[in-house]
Amino acid sequence: MEQLPATRASLLVRLRDPRDGEAWQQFVQVYAAVVYGFARKRGLQDADAADLMQDVFRAISTAIGRLEYDPQRGTFRSWLFTVTRSKLNNFLNGQRRQVRGSGDSDGQERLEEHSAREESGAAEWDREYQQRVFTWATRRVRGQFQEATWQAFWLTAVEGKSAREAGQQLGMSSGAVYVARSRVLARLKEEVGQLEGADPPAEELS
Repeated sequence: MEQLPATRASLLVRLRDPRDGEAWQQFVQVYAAVVYGFARKRGLQDADAADLMQDVFRAISTAIGRLEYDPQRGTFRSWLFTVTRSKLNNFLNGQRRQVRGSGDSDGQERLEEHSAREESGAAEWDREYQQRVFTWATRRVRGQFQEATWQAFWLTAVEGKSAREAGQQLGMSSGAVYVARSRVLARLKEEVGQLEGADPPAEELS
């Protein structure tokens, strides 16, 4: 799957205005699924993952007013990951206290498995991000292209077929397939945005 750029700076700026409901709606559409999906893949149950997602977004809404765009300091995606991981650790620590109090050995084993997976968290986060953002962007732009153009992109960029194979299936030349793929990719990247947001100071991540 093609790699997509990170959150556009303009959206981050708009989020600083609590009255900009459209910006927050777009933000939630993209990132709620990322946070929720990551939490579920880290072993949280549905209700716990939903609660974690709400905690993360409360933290974002509190800190976003202090967020200044500076591409030299890192990406918004990495900041969101830090916030999510912090909230996840808080949740797991609370679970550990409950397990120790109850003497549940099976629960303790599950929590130890969570801890052992922490080192893979960043890579898992990036995969979740790419998958969710790609899905969101494709839904946004799908209706802007003719079916053959979209299929040329999908067969080559997603299913991994060669331009020759896709062309044979669609009745298009290899050159036309390449052009169609490039058009869709350009639109997807435009939709997601070319600029990255910045990380705020560490004290703002709680």
